Amino acid sequence: MYFSVGILLFLVLFLSGFGLFAIRRKRARKRVCSMSCKEKLSALDGLIKPFGYCYVPSQDVFSTVVDAPQRAFGYTALYDHYAPYFNMVFDSLPVYFDYGGRTWLIELWKGQYGITLGCETGIYKADSLVASMNWKKTLFHSVDNSEMLPMSVRLYKGDDECAHLRRKQWWLTAFRMGCYCEPKELTAKVCIAFPNMNMLNSFVNALSEQTDVGFNVCGSQVQIFFRHCAPRRVSLWRRLVCRQAQWKNRICCRLFLWATKPFECSMDRLLCLFYCLPSCFRRIFRNKKRRKCCKKCCRRCR
Repeated sequence: MYFSVGILLFLVLFLSGFGLFAIRRKRARKRVCSMSCKEKLSALDGLIKPFGYCYVPSQDVFSTVVDAPQRAFGYTALYDHYAPYFNMVFDSLPVYFDYGGRTWLIELWKGQYGITLGCETGIYKADSLVASMNWKKTLFHSVDNSEMLPMSVRLYKGDDECAHLRRKQWWLTAFRMGCYCEPKELTAKVCIAFPNMNMLNSFVNALSEQTDVGFNVCGSQVQIFFRHCAPRRVSLWRRLVCRQAQWKNRICCRLFLWATKPFECSMDRLLCLFYCLPSCFRRIFRNKKRRKCCKKCCRRCR
């Protein structure tokens, strides 16, 4: 979702030089302004739900649904390693612990995801017990519905609260579109409720080994204060990749706000952008599988 919006914004800038975008934007503004709130929510839901996202109008943030397509991919440390190459720069807090004959992973993220800032909390498990030396090499699967945990998250940028969500999930997220930040500017307060004390104690013992996070235990719940990550040795190349990604994110955020002004609500901004370039928007955001053709010369299947 985040990288596709960046490509779309580049197209917007290109077309604006010929005046075409200005005409389409004017028409899109009128169309969005003529829609009722119910119509806007229905249209936006049809655009983002196939990609696993939902809109929370009371807070003007985006989150993820339980049956998101990302659930099938699970998690591996390679996702975090290559994230900056896709314009995602964030702090991460992985907590590995053993419970019920398997190794579990509860990980927190906060930072910049393309033109959105946000945070995530994911719950995963391996097929069996995994040695610590193999944690980074193992593919962890998303937990089943029966294993999801009640979670809540409060995301702050400085002293300002950006989002506050609470639900039973395997992957609780909160994203605010059109905002830019450095990961260190964000603070995530995450509360997780565990089904029994054995699982709670296993998680707390693993969490206590993290020197860069504070937490409180109240009954069967753990409240985590995720502010700063402990200093890690990062190669010069990776620092350059992150800097370049943040430079592009900052430009794309400004371009997104310019292209969708004078709207202030993320729902109106995204719908305005969709109505400006509907064909490009559908092509980039569509979630349909292409059917392969046996004819190599078929241009439609290329």
